[in-house]
Formats: sequence, structure tokens, C-alpha cells
Amino acid sequence: MKLQTQILIEKQSNNQIDYNSNVLLLGSCFSENIGEKLNYFKFQNSQNPFGILFHSKAIETLFTSAIDKKEYSEDDVFFQNEQWHCFDAHSRLSNTSKEDLLADLNLAIKSINKQISKSTHIIITLGTAWVYNHIETNKIVANCHKVPQKQFKKELMPVDAVFESLKNLLELIKSVNTDVSIIFTVSPVRHIKDGFVENTQSKAHLISAIHKLLSSQMQFINLSYFPSYEIMMDELRDYRFYNEDMLHPNSMAIHYIWEKFQEVWISKEASKTMRDVDTIQKGLQHKPFNPNSEAHTKFLQSLESKKEFLQREFPFIEF
Repeated sequence: MKLQTQILIEKQSNNQIDYNSNVLLLGSCFSENIGEKLNYFKFQNSQNPFGILFHSKAIETLFTSAIDKKEYSEDDVFFQNEQWHCFDAHSRLSNTSKEDLLADLNLAIKSINKQISKSTHIIITLGTAWVYNHIETNKIVANCHKVPQKQFKKELMPVDAVFESLKNLLELIKSVNTDVSIIFTVSPVRHIKDGFVENTQSKAHLISAIHKLLSSQMQFINLSYFPSYEIMMDELRDYRFYNEDMLHPNSMAIHYIWEKFQEVWISKEASKTMRDVDTIQKGLQHKPFNPNSEAHTKFLQSLESKKEFLQREFPFIEF
């Protein structure tokens, strides 16, 4: 008896992620869930240098700024609720100091510029097709920073608009890196603040635009889609897989989707190294009953040997 509908997935046939890969993750908070798994297993990766970005226009703006080597100035920031903010970035970067905010923005832009060029994989997680257009500047913002809503016009990006935004984004990447694999996914987090029907419509626009891109004649190598949204909505169709807010996947769901991602994208050789890393990570978290015992001393020596062996092969790994 089958008690669960399975999403059919296939192992990626080429350019899988291994410990020589360099992964850039951008987009909604779900990209950070996957990023945390990559961090735990010590893969080389960079996550959301501008903070969480929910829609394609925000990511497109980020890539444009990074590739053009934009330098943020006083004209790009504003003061609100005792902090300085930038409409292009998440509130994670907001600061009580204007100078510190500008320094962080420009440092992040330089980092992303380098990262795009050296990335072997870029994972883009889209969260919504709803955007806020700042009326005064006629610019779609990445984050409203609690600025009064009357200063914005809320809009649902049509499928074609999302498609064009993603197409522009890919052209930007192609201009500096033609060998990278792009992995699109749609966040399983529901944006209920937009409304139940509106959230469904939004996700439908994202999925339609991505698949329109996948089926287009655009010459881009290694463009793919990972069904994290579909796995959450179908295979994990139960509220026991959600946090208390009933919107965000809980740790069990995140781990389940991560295992599916690993099955598709992580190479067999890397999976072996992951087991070694996991052993060391669990060893580091171990709390001894008697820290001064001979047994614990031998345990620490063994753990150190395992770390040294792994770091000889992969010098970038740090514990």
C-alpha cells in the first residue's frame, strides 16, 4: 500500500555538485535552508549577500548592479525608523550608521561580482510574483522596510514579465560566466499575507515563467528546475511538516527536501565526503561525561586525525 504520492526526479547526468564546486544561492528564505545544509557539510558556497530577495526583479537588479560594479552612494539609501535602509537589499543589511550601510552594500556588490564569475552552480529560489513599485521613483523594490504602504503600488507580475526578468538575469550571468549551471526552484513557503488565492496565482506565475524559460530556444547550458514547491505541496501534504505558523517548512520537511536535492544534484563521490564531514560535525557537538578521561582524550585525538585527513584533500574546509 502506498500512502504517499512521489514526485518523479532523476539524477542530474552532468555537472553535479561536488567539493570542487562553488555554489551561489540567491532568493527567498528557502535558498538559505539549502545553504545551511551546504554549510554544515562544508561545501564552498555563498548565500544571499544582499539578504533574502523574494522576486525575480530584485535578483535581476542585484545581478545588474554586481556586473556593472555599481557603487552605492547616499542617493541609494534613506532613513526610516531610526535606521538607514536600501530598497535593493533586505533589512538584514540595514544599519544605524549610513556609512556602515554603504560600506556593507559595496562590499557585498564586489563579493557577488567575483562570485558570479567563479560559480559552478547558481541556485535561484523565487518566492513570489507580487512586487511593490515605489511611486516616487517608479522602481520595483526588493524590500519596503516598513515604509508606509501608500508610497507603493502593489502589482502582480504577469507571466511574461517574470519570464523577461529571468531571461535578462540569465543574459547577465552569460556575459561573465558561460559554464555555470543554473538551478531554479520555487519556494514552498506560502505568502498568505497576499491572500490564499493571490498566493496560488503568484506561485503559478513563477512556475509558468520558469518552464517557459526552460522550453525557450535561449542558448544557455545546464538550465534546470528542482521541484521543491511540488515536493512540499504533494509529498509532504500534511501540517506536521510545517512550523507553528503553518506556513514555513519545519526541520523535518527541509531535511526531506534536502535529501531529494542531494539525490538529484550531489555527486556520489561528494556523498562519501559528506559522511566523513557529518561524523566530524557530530563529534564536535559531543558533550563528554568526563572531559578528562582517557577515553575522551583518545576520542579527541581520533577526531583531530579525521579532520587533518579531510583537510589535506580539501584545504578550504574549516571546522
